[in-house]
Amino acid sequence: MTSQPTTGERRRDADRTKAEILAVAQREFARNGYAGARVDEIAELMRTTKRMIYYYFGSKERLYIAVLEKAYTEVRQVERTLDVEHLAPVEAIRTLAELTFDHHDAHREFIKLVSIENIHQAEHIRKSEVLANLGTPVLDLISRILDAGRARGDFVTKADAIDVHMMISAFCFFRVANQHTFGALFGRDMTAPEHRARLRRMVGEMVVGYLRGDP
Repeated sequence: MTSQPTTGERRRDADRTKAEILAVAQREFARNGYAGARVDEIAELMRTTKRMIYYYFGSKERLYIAVLEKAYTEVRQVERTLDVEHLAPVEAIRTLAELTFDHHDAHREFIKLVSIENIHQAEHIRKSEVLANLGTPVLDLISRILDAGRARGDFVTKADAIDVHMMISAFCFFRVANQHTFGALFGRDMTAPEHRARLRRMVGEMVVGYLRGDP
């Protein structure tokens, strides 16, 4: 007689199914946008049914919001790997900038999703309780680095955590999001391997130089 799956096994199966749906949905939303992505196509790629997707996520919008939550949470998890307590402030902020560069470089779909959500004026992000305070940890992290840097006399420029976060994100995001238009206008592929190390170093030095007040 075949034994029935336990509650724990059923939960693990459900979690695995949801993760697989999110992975496929992320690719489809990044490729086709919110309006262009079709739940039918996601179900077909998953070899499951539209009904099953709605069972787990309720609607196309809730699925899209779950994809955004997953993508942004992964960024915050990367930032949490930085142990600022054991790094000097200059090295800490440089390392954070380089970690952000690495993540954006490795997760091109995240960049596409953010671009798509900006087209929708953050309509869906505003509906997410998960994302409501997700930016707080990184701002706290940067604030601690800035406070330590000022206390040591390393940082003299008056800039708050949001300023610095925007500065880092702008460089890393632009490099990926604008690679095609920039390449067409200026004849340089910013994402080409031969530029990677130089640009990665540049974003760290750019932030450090700004905070130090270097001329």
